Amino acid sequence: MSNNPISLPGGYAPAFAIGFADAQSGMLSLVDGARPLPVQTVTPAVAQSLEGTASVNGSVGPFVPAPGRPVYITLAGNWQGTVTVQRSTDVGATRYPLTVGGQAWGIYQANACEPIWEEYENGAALYLSIVMTAGSLRYRFAQ
Repeated sequence: MSNNPISLPGGYAPAFAIGFADAQSGMLSLVDGARPLPVQTVTPAVAQSLEGTASVNGSVGPFVPAPGRPVYITLAGNWQGTVTVQRSTDVGATRYPLTVGGQAWGIYQANACEPIWEEYENGAALYLSIVMTAGSLRYRFAQ
């Protein structure tokens, strides 16, 4: 511990220390340069990307994102039509279009590459509703 002067008028200074249970004895071990706090780095889960091509109307999914991470959508190719991102919490039986502040969200009529959503409910899934009028679309959901 370093030597720090205590200024008047108090004449005292509160001291705080962080400790952990020593692996061998189970006794308190104070954290310092020789005994750092034991931590383990955990890589957050990432969902398997969902990608493919479409040239006819249809539905694509499910993409089940890992909670708490942004979901990116990529739409590419020479296509015309409308792609709508939908969300379901009942394995796709019921799908709702995304909204933000009560306004439609996640509706595309041109190529895009951007974060579209952040999910926090375990098991919720995203789908694409694709209505094609011409061309071929390449799509991708990823985290």
